[in-house]
Parts: sequence; C-alpha cells; structure tokens
Amino acid sequence: MAGWIFWFRKSLALGWSAVLASFVLCGFGQTSPPLLLRNPSLSGDKIAFLYANDVWTVSRQGGEARRLTSVNAVMKGPYFSPDGTRIAYSTREHGLTDVYVVSAEGGVPQRLTWEPTGNFAVGWSADGKDVLFGSGHASYSDFPRLFRTHADGTGSPTVLPLPSATTGTFSADGNTLAYVPVAQWESGWKHYRGGQTTPVWLVNMKTLELEKIPRDNSNDANPVWEGKVVYFLSDRNGPVSLFSYDLDSKRVEQVVENHGYDLKTVSAGPGALVYEQFGSLHLYDLATHQEHLVPVTIHGDLPALTPKLTEIPAKEVQNVALSPTPRSAASVLQRSR
Repeated sequence: MAGWIFWFRKSLALGWSAVLASFVLCGFGQTSPPLLLRNPSLSGDKIAFLYANDVWTVSRQGGEARRLTSVNAVMKGPYFSPDGTRIAYSTREHGLTDVYVVSAEGGVPQRLTWEPTGNFAVGWSADGKDVLFGSGHASYSDFPRLFRTHADGTGSPTVLPLPSATTGTFSADGNTLAYVPVAQWESGWKHYRGGQTTPVWLVNMKTLELEKIPRDNSNDANPVWEGKVVYFLSDRNGPVSLFSYDLDSKRVEQVVENHGYDLKTVSAGPGALVYEQFGSLHLYDLATHQEHLVPVTIHGDLPALTPKLTEIPAKEVQNVALSPTPRSAASVLQRSR
C-alpha cells in the first residue's frame, strides 16, 4: 500500500503546538486560540515575527500585520539588520534549509547559503555587512558552529573561531559575542537540570578571552545587547523570565517578573526589547522599565489552513484514530530517517 489518504482540518505546517494550545485554551473557557506569534525581532519602528511559518511585520504600536514571505517554510528567524532595512531568516525549500535576506519593505529574497547540511540564521554582524548563521557542516560531530557570510551574497561563509555555538549576538562595537556554546537535545524539558543545561558566555573576538555569565546550572538562552548590559532568558527562578547581566558590576538581575508561561525568545532594538510569551508579543521599554502587550491582527488567505487531502506514506504512520464523525483523523507521524 503506497500510502493512506487523510482529511486534515489543519495543516501540519503550524505544528502540534498550535493544536495543543487550542486544547489548553478550551480548558480555560476561551473562545479563540492565540495567534501563536513567534521569534519577534525589533527595529526602530517595526516588529518582525514568524506566523504560520512565514515572516510578517507590524508597527511597534501593534495593528494590522503585513506578510513578507509566502513560502510557508520559514524555519528560523526573522532577524532585523542593525539599521532595520533588511531581514534575515532561513527557509526549507527544495529539500534544503538555507539563509535568505529580504528588504524590510518586501520584495524578492536573496539566497545567501548553498550547503546541504542545513544553515540557520542567527543574526547580523554589528556593522550590518554580514549575516550570522549556525551550521554543522564544519563540525566533526554533533557540535554546531557559527558562521558569517556577506549579506550582499558575495564571497564565501567563514567560520567563527569557536569550537561550538548555537546562537549569538555581537556587541555594538562588534568586539564581543554573547553566545550559547552548546545545543540541547530536549529544549522543551521544563526545569531540566542535567548535563545539557545551556549557559551564556561572552567572548572577545580579538583575544578569544572568555567571560561566563554567573549561573547555578540554569538554562540560559537568547543573549542580546544594550550598551554594556546583556539581556537573556533564564529559568533560574522558576518560569523562564528576562534577566540582565551588567558587564561593569558583574551582577545578574531579574528584569521581568514572570509567574505564568515561559518567555520563549527575546530581541533587542532601539530603546526596547521584544519578547514572546505563549504566542503573544510584549514590548519592554528600557527607559521606563515598563512592558506591554502588542496587539496584532492578521488577515490573509493562509493556504496552509485550507482543508485538503494529504497523502502520507504508510511507513511514516504509527497510530491512527477517527473522529466520532468520520470527517477528520488524527495520526502520530514518525520522521523519516
């Protein structure tokens, strides 16, 4: 039997997280699920984010979002360039995951990488000339490394002189990189305290002198810069919250109290930070130390949500169950190896 035909109400492109979120919200009596906005990035006047595996932008004040990509295959990003005119991201197209750059106003994206092992956008160099991305194609084992490649598509990528790194951001002068040196296999494991907890390190790119942000085996991630302060996410006090590390005083302080769902990603922009919490976007003003929800409205055809017939090879199906009314089915899929 070559494959089974199933009728799906929602596309797998949104992932199981969207389905789980819908069930959670139904339990709380809410009438509609959140938009599940992800991976926000901040410029002087806009927020770029990921929704339904495409890149969208919205005003920092919120409002109607505008879609920049329509591939339904964005895997990583988006990341605003330092001047806010371009956006870097990674998509999985033609069987490969590679890095692209597109104008913040929209247009035809430019492909920057052509390597089959996968290339995941991480950010930009401080001068905006290069895009930073992660890949395993120069590693002897399961240790991803960071590369930089010219944003105009010229030249070849160069690897940073670090034995292992997953994400990182440069300081404003480009001399120091704040980065996470190790990859965690089960990043969704809450309050994990095993051997793969993730630290944040600071490395001088000229001398390779290393400074480690103090921690007690917590999971720290997403370091971003604002002057001589590094902001990052950590579960050291319970739910993942926003913390800061002052390079002068060497002190770590909690910036945002969080007694709810984990904060997922954070990005820095002129005068503010933007972070994601349970599918919503929040802006934290660095001058007033106040945060607020950014209201976002999305209208679009969203072809991934259109009911369709989908053929799935039988070898990738483990379990199947029909709904009480045989109009839909749920299945557990096994990723092909």
